[in-house]
Order: sequence, then structure tokens, then C-alpha cells
Amino acid sequence: MTASDQSTRRTFLKQTVLATAASPLLSAIAPAAETGNRPNILLVISDQYRWDFIHANGQNPTDFTPNLDAMVRRGTTFEHAYTNQPLCSPARSCLFTGQYATTTGIWKLTGPGIGLRADAVTLGTLLSSAGYSTNYIGKWHLMEINNKADQGYVPPEKRGGFTGLWQASNVLEQTSHPYHGTMWDRDGTPMNFEGIYRVEFLTDLAVNFLRQKQDKPFFLVLSQLEPHQQNDLNGFAPPKGYAEKFSNPFVPPDLRLFPGDWPFQLANYYGDCKSIDESMGEIFQTLREQNLEDNTIVIFLSDHGCHFRTRNTEYKRSPHDSSIHIPLIIQGPGFNGGRKISEMVSLVDVAPTLLDVLGLTIPSAMQGHSFLPLINDPNARATWRNEIFIQTSESEIARAIRTPEWTYVALAPDANSRKTGGSMTYRDYQLYNNTTDPAQIVNLAGRADPPRLLHYGGGRSMRKITEDLRERLLARMEEAGEPRPEISQWDFYP
Repeated sequence: MTASDQSTRRTFLKQTVLATAASPLLSAIAPAAETGNRPNILLVISDQYRWDFIHANGQNPTDFTPNLDAMVRRGTTFEHAYTNQPLCSPARSCLFTGQYATTTGIWKLTGPGIGLRADAVTLGTLLSSAGYSTNYIGKWHLMEINNKADQGYVPPEKRGGFTGLWQASNVLEQTSHPYHGTMWDRDGTPMNFEGIYRVEFLTDLAVNFLRQKQDKPFFLVLSQLEPHQQNDLNGFAPPKGYAEKFSNPFVPPDLRLFPGDWPFQLANYYGDCKSIDESMGEIFQTLREQNLEDNTIVIFLSDHGCHFRTRNTEYKRSPHDSSIHIPLIIQGPGFNGGRKISEMVSLVDVAPTLLDVLGLTIPSAMQGHSFLPLINDPNARATWRNEIFIQTSESEIARAIRTPEWTYVALAPDANSRKTGGSMTYRDYQLYNNTTDPAQIVNLAGRADPPRLLHYGGGRSMRKITEDLRERLLARMEEAGEPRPEISQWDFYP
């Protein structure tokens, strides 16, 4: 981008963005503590970004993410990070509350009562109480949607404790397109953009915030829509000319054997991801220019992945790694050094971890656990619970457990996936060996154990493996607050 282009964008922002005054703090939840030396926190959410679309993660030979690759080299990368609910609103509720989607009540995208509760304890409320300014830019998708108006402006009481800068839209994919659209500031004034790519517009809003003098440590969320598909275009919409840069791209192994829309959408998705990487480059440059880099924790993650309609008729909403395996990279104080953590972590662990980093009390209602010991304590890895609990809804009602070796899924085949988020009856549905079949091609659920299949179970009986995982899943469901259901055995065991 030329200097002239950047100048035009800055002028546009000055004409569009209204300054936001500081808001009163909530009453303290954690014990009072000195905030003067606490780090700033910048959380970047890139919607629907696959873990393997960061070159430095070693699964994609396309060298197209230099800024995220540099973040991997600088910070700490969690190689096995997963969403607990592969769907936008439920995943975001897990991220900000440290609770599972059935606990937050946000188990699907829209509907009566499907929204963040006014009394929800979130990263926003907790950090506000600890003396941080709490600021939000981009896609929210946590307010109840009962009509078209609910897709846009979010009133203060529905912002989950973000009391500072607010420049957002509840459902950004419905109020904008790649080169034009509308968001709203904290007072409900529309912020229209035209002729500038959506990722660049949101990035400029974040840069504008970072260049302002702050009188207290800040928590800023930059919630990008890309590389999420543009819903009414039925596909991905990268910056002009970017799809051409990725014609005939590398195809991840999990896509190659399945029909879907990846043959004509994958280049567009690459272009979207490239724009996100460029955005991160501009963010990092601004942090350096403003002397914020050494005292700002930067987190890059996604709410879920993307399987390009290979596993169902959507892009996510499945328990496969293509839907649930997400990037999670953290740099800044306490996280630098180019470390890679192999233990499994998930979205519900992010909030308690950030509170732990800051020395704040982790509420007992949070169901996730701080993964800070995995970085600081070599002995913590031996006791870490190395499995992830996953809930799915809308496309199907299912529950899954992901371990390093196995993914086991139980389905509620008779549940109405639009009207209920859970069931009392499930059955064995899917079983994948993630060691021998990392692309999750062969479903082993209900399989017998002839010699040609024994290598999938490491010589163990598939039925016994399934029984063990079924019990582990039932235990996780109860821990998450769900009533203990019945999970029946696959009908077709010989």
C-alpha cells in the first residue's frame, strides 16, 4: 500500500470515527491491585481462520503469512488449541466467559433468549473492575437477535462489560460487504465505510486507538470478520486481485477426498487470510512506533475453523479438526521466546489464563483452566488434562471428546437441532484415530477388528476404545453442567 493510500485512509478515519470518553468502572470483583505496571492486552479474533493456514505452523507450504510467522517466532504458539463450540456466537461466549456454551445459554446463533446475559461475568467486566479500559472493534455476535435491527447497533447494557471505545456491529456480515458497510459507535451513531476493504477499515480503527494516549492499561479486542464467508455472496470475498495470487493453491489433506466448494473457494480463502496477515503486520508496526510492544500482550486466535462444506452443508458446525482446530499465538510480557506448547488447550481456557497472568482472581464459575503453568512450570505438563470437550448444535446435536490420539463423537439423531441445544439420548457416531489418520478420513465407529484394521487401534479393540472414550465423554458432559444422558452403542458391531 502506498503512502498516499495510507494518508487517504487516515483522513477517512478522522472524518468517521468519534472519540470515546472513559466510562465509570464497575465495582471491584477481584482484590484491588496496582495497575500502573500491568500490561496492555490486545486480542485479535480472525473469524473462521484454520490453524494450518499459518505457514510457520508447518502444515501449509504456502509462504504467505510472514507477520503471523514472525509472531510464532517471537511468542508462544499453542499447537493444539481448539474451540469448544465450532460456531460463531457460542464460541465467542466460551472465549469471553470461560464457560461452555450450554452454560452461557448461547448454544446457537439466533433466537429468543440467545444472547449474552446482562449479568454475565466476562473478561470485559473483570478487567474493567481491575482498572483497565475495555474497548471493542468489529464483530460482536453476542446480542440476542429478534429482528433485523438487532444485527447492528449494540446498546451499552448488552456489550459484556466493554465500557470504553465501542466501534462494532452485532452481526457484521449482515451489515457490511467487503468494500462497504456500517458499524456503530458507543452512542449509536452509524460509522459508514465505502471503497476501503473491510479488514483495512477495522485495522485502521485499531491503529487509531493505539496512537491515542491512554491514561490506564487497556484491553482492546479487534474482531475481524475475515476469512469468514460473506453470507449473501455464498462464498469468500478477498481484496481485489488477491484470489489471483493463489490460483491452484495447496489443498489441505482433509479436503482432497471430499466434495465441497473448496475447488472454487480455496483461492479466495487464501486471499482473505493474506489480508489478515497484512493487518497483523500493521498492528505490530504501530505497537513498535508507539513504544507499546514491550508492555502489550497480543493474542491471535479464531473462534472456529473451516471445512468448506466437506463435512456438512455449512463451513463449520462439526467436531472434525477442520472445524475445531484453531490458531492461538500469544506474544508479549511472559510469552516471548519462540516457545511451542504441545498440550491441548481450548477457548474456555483463555479467560482464566489472562486473569492469571494479571494476578487477578479467577471466578469459580469459569469452567476453563489457566494454561499459564504450561509455560512457567515444567512439571505442570505431567498433570495437565490433555483432552478437549466439544459441543455442536444447529447442524446436529452432538458431543465430542478430542484427545491427542482419538476423536470420539456421540450424536443425538432424534433431537431437533434448531430447538434444543442438548439431548438425553445419544449414540456412537464417529471415531477417528488422529495419529494414524490425521485428516480424519476413516470413521472407525462400529468397526470390527480384522487384522487389516488393527493398526488403527494400536492393537486394541475398537469396541473397548469406544467404551473408554464414551465414559470419558459422559464425565465431561456432567462436569459442564449437563444432565448425564444415555449414549447407546453403535448398532452394527458384529
